[in-house]
Amino acid sequence: MIGVRTARHIRSIGLAVALGSVARMARASDITLDVDASEAPRKILHVHMSLPAAAGTLSLSYPKWIPGEHAPTGPVTDVAGLRVSAGGKPLVWRRDLVDMYRIDVDVPSGANAVDVAFDFLSAAGPEGFSSAASATEELLVLSWNQVLFYPTGEPSDRLAYVASLTLPSGWKYGTALPLDRAEGTHVRFAPASLTTLIDSPVLAGAHFRSVDLSPGQTPRHSIDMACDSDAGLEMPAAQITNYRNLIAESYALFGARHYRDYHFLLTLSDHVAHFGLEHHESSDDRSYERMWLNDDQRIASSNLMPHELVHSWNGKYRRPAGLATPDYQQPMKDDLLWVYEGLTQYLGFVLGARSGVRTQDQARQALALLTAALDHEPGRGWRPLHDTAAEAPLLYSSSRMWRSWRRGTDFYDEGLLVWLEADVTIRRASQGKRSLDDFCKRFHGGTSGPPMVVPYTLDDVVAALQTVQPHDWRGFFAARIDSLTPHPPLRGLEDGGWKLTYVDSIPAVLKSLESANEFVDLTTSIGLRISSKDGTIEDVIPGMAAAAAGMAPGMKLVAVNGRHWSRDVLRDAVRATSGTAPLELLADNGEFYRTYRLSYHGGPRFPRLERVAGRQDLLSAILAPRATRPQGKR
Repeated sequence: MIGVRTARHIRSIGLAVALGSVARMARASDITLDVDASEAPRKILHVHMSLPAAAGTLSLSYPKWIPGEHAPTGPVTDVAGLRVSAGGKPLVWRRDLVDMYRIDVDVPSGANAVDVAFDFLSAAGPEGFSSAASATEELLVLSWNQVLFYPTGEPSDRLAYVASLTLPSGWKYGTALPLDRAEGTHVRFAPASLTTLIDSPVLAGAHFRSVDLSPGQTPRHSIDMACDSDAGLEMPAAQITNYRNLIAESYALFGARHYRDYHFLLTLSDHVAHFGLEHHESSDDRSYERMWLNDDQRIASSNLMPHELVHSWNGKYRRPAGLATPDYQQPMKDDLLWVYEGLTQYLGFVLGARSGVRTQDQARQALALLTAALDHEPGRGWRPLHDTAAEAPLLYSSSRMWRSWRRGTDFYDEGLLVWLEADVTIRRASQGKRSLDDFCKRFHGGTSGPPMVVPYTLDDVVAALQTVQPHDWRGFFAARIDSLTPHPPLRGLEDGGWKLTYVDSIPAVLKSLESANEFVDLTTSIGLRISSKDGTIEDVIPGMAAAAAGMAPGMKLVAVNGRHWSRDVLRDAVRATSGTAPLELLADNGEFYRTYRLSYHGGPRFPRLERVAGRQDLLSAILAPRATRPQGKR
């Protein structure tokens, strides 16, 4: 397609120019950005910028649509104390009444630069993504998009920034952003495009460790960790081996790398938001303080870094054309997130097992849990998967309450099932000669080199799959993405040699998830998910026993069969329902209390995958290691 080639050319050339600028000295036309993070423990960052300007109206924009967050999540309301000046004299600024991320400044004659200063008030609450809690007494994750303005309408590839950062005394840092020089607590980075700057967050802290994942090899890969304690940095040797395997398996899958070096920026704290955010040469990965020391927390986090690593190829290098916007004010079109996120969820699932970050059994348990959750989702009767991607900018921040009826960002896990079926379809049709690995090499591979963006459309995806294995791929996706279906796509699982069943014993992976994330999952039995911290009912599945009895999200569980509730008391009561025992739940609904008698006699019911007799085990073949384990320089 001509339009796709044009967009591809522009983005590639722009990034190549930006990367070439790293080797040069700063120019007078560069924008300087100084961030003083010495008060990061107070969650305050002090910012000073200097931008070239000329007489007239200067329009500046604060980044609104944040790559990887797929939504207008730029935290402009956390900007405080904004001051604009020229030649030391204050200038009046005005916020645009329609685009509140934009300010206009009248630059006087004779001025050739404008200074902008403000404080960024980092959030304290843990709910959200990069605009949520990102600093503690001991560490900071700096997202550059939060601490800058840029000339409105200018493509981010064409703007050059010289950034510097002042850290608290004794703190160390990690980032993919190339360094110019460091003196004491002050770090100055090499000139970079605005695209590269925003794509290169900094992780810093008083307790810091870097683990080399590709010793003796080029490019370099590392896990750069900042933690709220020294103890939390003690990554076991076996896990270091697994993550080194992850690097090797990713190269075996894609056959090329589109970065200079790669940094996992791993924040270990119970006081920051927990999520992962992809970048081209790094990822912003946040988990529990004692993730490496607590097996439940490690297992609960085992999908985090494999998923974000895959995004370097699928999401950053290859990107839907609707997400390859020229700046941070243009709205993003999220309709292909079932490829961007769904395929990444699948490939992260695969690489996690191939590398040993997860065992194959843990991977199968996780697959059973997500499949069962999607199969207990009445919302799929009114909303197709495609619509969950289209409404992603709103769904990311939607309530968990009634999630099964509303549907959330299902394009992650249901996308995994779609791409599993695509993989199995290729393997069966080619009699094992080809697989989705071949698609990944063709679509995401090519020649290794520095970052660039190669946009794609659905036509490109279909054409690449057709080259690997002839099939009605357009119809395949339409039936699974655009149609209303009572069940998630199970064909890939079943044709892969496994089926979803239910047993009365809780899976070990679910135990770990419940322990790490403090909830009780009874969605596949009585249809409840409950916070184990305070008994709040987080979701109720319409059509199941709790909903039929009149229970709703937001209520608080008080007692079970006349006894104060606890996880064990509730589970014991559900187990007793396999006989004739009653199940009565006392709940607090605001200031009102009511007892709900559930008509349920099914006992405990937990999802599990079982082998299909006589069918080839393609799932285990998919999850089997591919790479030769790294041994020295390549």
